[in-house]
Amino acid sequence: MIRPARTGDDARPPEPSERAASAVGMGAPAAAVDLTALVADREKWLAAHPDDDASWAVLGSAYLEQARRTAESGWYPKAEKALKRSLEIRPAEKGNFDAMTGMGALANARRDFGTGRKWGELVRAQAPKRWSAYPVLVDAYTGLGDYKGAQKAMELLLEIRPGLAAYVRASQVYRDRGWREDAVVSMEHAAGAAKTPAEKAYALFRLGELSWERGDAAEALRQYEGALRTDPAQAEALGGRARALAALGRGGEAVRDYRLALGRAAVPQLARELGELLDALGRPQEARAQYEALATMVARDSGNGVDDAVLLGLYEADHGDAAAAVRRLSQEWSRHKSVQVADALGWALHQSGEDTAALEYAKKAMEPGLRSADFAYHRAMIEQGLGDEEAARRHLQEALRTNPHFSPLRGPLAKQALASIAQLPPGGPENIRPTAPWVEPELPKAAKPTPTPTPSPKPTGR
Repeated sequence: MIRPARTGDDARPPEPSERAASAVGMGAPAAAVDLTALVADREKWLAAHPDDDASWAVLGSAYLEQARRTAESGWYPKAEKALKRSLEIRPAEKGNFDAMTGMGALANARRDFGTGRKWGELVRAQAPKRWSAYPVLVDAYTGLGDYKGAQKAMELLLEIRPGLAAYVRASQVYRDRGWREDAVVSMEHAAGAAKTPAEKAYALFRLGELSWERGDAAEALRQYEGALRTDPAQAEALGGRARALAALGRGGEAVRDYRLALGRAAVPQLARELGELLDALGRPQEARAQYEALATMVARDSGNGVDDAVLLGLYEADHGDAAAAVRRLSQEWSRHKSVQVADALGWALHQSGEDTAALEYAKKAMEPGLRSADFAYHRAMIEQGLGDEEAARRHLQEALRTNPHFSPLRGPLAKQALASIAQLPPGGPENIRPTAPWVEPELPKAAKPTPTPTPSPKPTGR
């Protein structure tokens, strides 16, 4: 793809651009220096060979990986332009699968999961054994809240092409279903399948995330530091280390690491986390600066086609205009019925004083099985608002049992709320109310979202 095939006498190690091309083709993380080399290599080649559809697809996917590594959404329009150029030269109906899966991955990265699903399903219809369709489908189905579809696509991926991409998706699916041990084992398999430091570091970072979510801050710190030793440029792991340090009472070091991480990659979620840590440390002016930075980052992302509705809605619910959060997240729910959207919408409704409607979404968020301290805390506070203190007590206990360090702001509030709830006498049933079927509450009408480019050709059946 980058150079002619090697002869038997060519024992030289792969060039950086070749390593990155291999990683991009496998759907794996690539090292920053290798990516830079690949982008320069393909841009130079295409200046002289503008009708090379395969190289346009490689370049588009390399731009997409640059966006993932740097959190700079300005790479997305460049990726879209390159991938569309590839499809102009060799259309989808002629089997341009690399560009098609690239468009699906781009849509998922922008959190336009409906479009991601369309591209993935188009590839699958034309080439059911084409493994690269299935990571796109797992991510798209997950974002749409179709967890059974995600699991089925993941199982097919494992059957067709076991390896790093498959093990990462398996871990994701198991986590979303609440199967923590299976999620960890799958991510350990991903770490074992890694062929480069960048791949290994990514798997270690994800192991750190799994440890964090189950409340083991010390183990999470160990995994994040392992990722940083393996790939010092990884901003995600640096942000994770900051989170773990804050949980372990090392707030000054945590603030330092958050600032370093944001200097490497302007990730809106990290700005929110740093702002809330600074608030918890009694530094409100510095916290406000981070919230302003978050707004700037979200505006930048929006201009590049990225949907940050869940993050922005949660921020607005906690620190801004809860009614605006309800409107934003109602629109998001009309497009993406994932547990993250359900949780955020339920919380925004609670913050707007609409606890009856909020509870239905809080229940919906917890139905598939994801063990989240944030979800449990949100549900508990909604139940407390409705006067159901026994249910609130159970879910506060669940939140603190899942991860007692889940938030420097909300964690202490959860402990205070639990202490304030009177303990019921033992011996009676914990919940005597019958379970009613879930009925979606009526919400403000969603504005029609701006469409994202979608695949137009129909499957050929080939």
